[in-house]
Amino acid sequence: MRVVRTGDLSLEPQLTAHAADMFEILCDPAIYQFENEPPSSLAWLADRYLRLESRQSADGSQQWLNWVIRVPDGAVAGYVQATIYPDARAAIAYVLSSQYWGQGLARRSVQAMIGELAGHHGVRCFSAVLKRDNVRSSRLLQRLGFAPATARLCSEFGTETDELAYVLERAEDLFE
Repeated sequence: MRVVRTGDLSLEPQLTAHAADMFEILCDPAIYQFENEPPSSLAWLADRYLRLESRQSADGSQQWLNWVIRVPDGAVAGYVQATIYPDARAAIAYVLSSQYWGQGLARRSVQAMIGELAGHHGVRCFSAVLKRDNVRSSRLLQRLGFAPATARLCSEFGTETDELAYVLERAEDLFE
């Protein structure tokens, strides 16, 4: 994995050393409005990050690529991540501290990650699954050119009834 730069932001490969900064971000209650819960402890998060440094699933069939987002003042603002499957598809996710919402950081970070995945990891199709009520995230994906997934794809992704799935099949359109 490489550091990915986009304007004044950088995406750094996530390491165990990022756990303390990310623990603070991941304890922000605003980011759990729709799902999940904060990590139970800094030690738990550091252990998880250590396991993720392998960059692959236990059976080796998936690549797990995770980056932290660093803003110009040096602070960590959140993360972007991708699970790359053997069929050249990547499931993506992202989380930003609420203090950075509405500033275009998520769009720029996700777009940079997609460019990196398409250009250096052979990814040709991207997917994201989110809670139906998460309008902010839905708008972000639509601005990036993602379209609602078909019923067949939703079934393949294991999308729950309270979730939406989006796909992007022409990532190169983002970089014209």
